[in-house]
Amino acid sequence: MTGQLVLVTGGSGFVGVHCIVQLLQAGYRVRTTLRSLKREGEVRKMVAFGGAEADDERLTFAIADLGADPGWDEAVAGCDYVLHVASPFPANMPKDENELIVPARDGALRVLRAARDAGVKRVVLTSSFAAIGYGVEPPGRPFTEEDWSNPDGPGISAYAKSKTLAERAAWDFMASEGGALELAVVNPVGIFGPTLGPDLSTSVEIIKRMLDGELPGVPKLSFGIVDVRDVADLHLRAMMHPDAKGQRFLAVAGEFVSMQRIAQWLHAEFGTAAAKVPSKTLPDWLLRVAALFRPELRQAIPELGKSKQASHAKATRVLGWQPRSNEEAILASARSVMALPRAVDIE
Repeated sequence: MTGQLVLVTGGSGFVGVHCIVQLLQAGYRVRTTLRSLKREGEVRKMVAFGGAEADDERLTFAIADLGADPGWDEAVAGCDYVLHVASPFPANMPKDENELIVPARDGALRVLRAARDAGVKRVVLTSSFAAIGYGVEPPGRPFTEEDWSNPDGPGISAYAKSKTLAERAAWDFMASEGGALELAVVNPVGIFGPTLGPDLSTSVEIIKRMLDGELPGVPKLSFGIVDVRDVADLHLRAMMHPDAKGQRFLAVAGEFVSMQRIAQWLHAEFGTAAAKVPSKTLPDWLLRVAALFRPELRQAIPELGKSKQASHAKATRVLGWQPRSNEEAILASARSVMALPRAVDIE
């Protein structure tokens, strides 16, 4: 690992910056892509806040955009590995699903093509459980890496479709023109845990809204949870372990958790500081009505009342991965949301 250079795409993002922190702590040199160098100072502050040295020699920056070819050859030049983390995940789904699908799919292919041409050994692609367990009926067992979402299935969101099509395209590329390049894929569920900057991930934003009392009640939704620190750790393991070549790895801490349970954890841990967290269950019909006026709620409607589970047995068996608990990930999210304005000033 000493001195090896790793490209992390999307270094200003929630997962990307945690990957940078862990790579630097492990002794790697890191180059990361941004769409504008205006965010370089912000990323350096987040990395330092995460506990890693962010000097100019060990952390460098490249300009590249998933939606365009320029910059990618320069970004991957001299790199031993690539963690392709960047992918659009807006809180509000666009009217045209191609606004998500095209950059996710074409961006992944741009990165793979450039990595292959530059002689990169392995790319680790950040996919999602969205590419595994949506648009299909639950199989009566935990979802595994053998399962795939159906992009044409009922109720599938533009985001889930984008992740499915992007990952499929990546595997197809590897089969047809990957050459000596290796690929491994990480498929996280909802990613929580400590945020290092002011731009909250979509998942952590849920916790903030609960703490701020922005939800009139708790919808009957359940989802998988994983801590962002464990997601970054799984990326590094998938990058280096020989047996990760050509494999997918689900990143999930344990059983899927209801929002009612999350509310209980927040109340129990923070007491009066969580006084605004809703306790009452929100009727399904009320959420359906609200979704008529708030587009960001619409993607949740098909998941109301569904019971899903997913297994991290493969990541544990093959890579020795041991994630934190669901509760620890949620409480870490809440603590960082509460502390961030005082802990770090990124202006």
